[in-house]
Amino acid sequence: MAMTMTGEATLPAGRPKVWALLNDPEVLKACIPGCESLEKTGDNGFAAVVKTKIGPVSATFRGKVELSDIVPLVGYTIKGEGEGGVAGFAKGGAKVSLADAPGGTLLRYDVEATVGGKMAQLGSRLVDGVAKSMADKFFGSFAALAAAAGAEAEASQSAAEAVAAKAAPQSQEPAARPAASIQPPAAARPAQAASPANTSWFRRIWEWFMSLWR
Repeated sequence: MAMTMTGEATLPAGRPKVWALLNDPEVLKACIPGCESLEKTGDNGFAAVVKTKIGPVSATFRGKVELSDIVPLVGYTIKGEGEGGVAGFAKGGAKVSLADAPGGTLLRYDVEATVGGKMAQLGSRLVDGVAKSMADKFFGSFAALAAAAGAEAEASQSAAEAVAAKAAPQSQEPAARPAASIQPPAAARPAQAASPANTSWFRRIWEWFMSLWR
C-alpha cells in the first residue's frame, strides 16, 4: 500500500541552526516517536530501531536510512527501509527543504512510502492517520528543540556582546584642572595686625571720652 504526505512547519531558529539539528542523530532520535536507537553507519547513513503501533498491530522496525542530494542549508533527500517481522515492512523517502521565513526557518517535506504485510491489511485510512500523527509529533518535538536552540544562541550572542562592550576602551576622563592654591580657613589664618591709623584714631576717641569724666 502506497501513501504520500506533505507538510511544512516554521521553526523559530535560523537556517544554520536548523540544518545542524537535522543532521544531529541525537536530536532526530529524540524527535522520532518510538525511536529506540539511531546510530551513524557512515558519512550519510544511519541504522535505526523504531517501535510503533498501528491499530492492533505492534511492531519493532529495524532498518537503515541514507541521505542523498545534500545541499547544505537548503535540504536533502532521505530514503529508508525497515522490517517489522510478521507486522510487515515499510520503505520510502522524503524530500526536506529549508527556506528563510519571518521569525525563523520554513521547513517543507514531501513523503512517499510503501507498507506491506499485516499493516497493509489494516486499511489506508488507519495507516495514513498513524503516519500523520507521527509526523506531527516529530515536527512538534523538533520545533521545540529548535526554539530552545535559537534562544540559547541569542543568549550566547547577547552575552558575547556584553563582554565585548565591557572590554572596549572607555572614553578618557577630561584632564584634571590644576588645583587652585589652597587657602587655609579663616580661623586658621593669623590675625592681621591693626593698622597704625586705626589705632591712633581709636586712642584719641578714648582719651576724649575719659576727659569728660575728669
